[in-house]
Amino acid sequence: MVNETRTSETIATQYDVAQPQTEQKPAESKPKQPRQLVRFTFYKLDQQWQLLPAETREQGKQQLLSIFRTYEEHSLIRSFGLYGVRTNCDFMLWQATYQMEDLQGLSSQIRRSAMGPYLHEGQSMLAMTKRSVYVGKNARGAHDPRLVIMPSDKKYLFVYPFVKTRAWYVLPMEDRKRMMQEHIRVGLKYPSVLLNTTYSYGIDDQEFVVAFETDKIDDFLDLVQELRETEASQYTLRDTPMYSCIAQPLDTILEAIGA
Repeated sequence: MVNETRTSETIATQYDVAQPQTEQKPAESKPKQPRQLVRFTFYKLDQQWQLLPAETREQGKQQLLSIFRTYEEHSLIRSFGLYGVRTNCDFMLWQATYQMEDLQGLSSQIRRSAMGPYLHEGQSMLAMTKRSVYVGKNARGAHDPRLVIMPSDKKYLFVYPFVKTRAWYVLPMEDRKRMMQEHIRVGLKYPSVLLNTTYSYGIDDQEFVVAFETDKIDDFLDLVQELRETEASQYTLRDTPMYSCIAQPLDTILEAIGA
């Protein structure tokens, strides 16, 4: 004898009755790698500082060095000398961090230090790391796509703001990629020069800040000259001022400028 007992599920299926569906959890997206905030700050020491008593200056110098070393314990910071190279600044601090408050904190401590009133911030450029749309994730050299700043600690760092014309942004992406590939090919001819590109759209006056690291000034000069001849160069609106920075410990810089 056929068992005519049916479950409610079987009957519902037979008569096409909709069954409650088990709620599916949305697939969890992979968390994005955080970007870093990057700041290049250029300082000029007022010569009036040198007129203060030697003991006062020594205490002020040690206080500034202590602030620098404490910051260095939790965030990236590098110091560079520009004295003897430019007249409007003596040194530059290159910072990279994940919190805007870190940038504010260091600036506040320097300003409130004994030397603070004598240190003029002549130029500051704020930017953020972001992957380039023109190169792969693992490229290194002409256009570095990293989200984490990792200085190679070469002797020289060449830093400048960069702004493209609005005409660049209305070009088809295919045309922009073609021109940037030419740009990249030129860069790869100079393996001694490494580039850190950071982005400033909406957070500072420039669109990019570019920082070239190298031990060979002549290679950098030749690279920039050759890049002027690329098709993409005609879409450059501004790429000055250019800062030639020499990597030096902060205590060495302060000693050299008479701090």
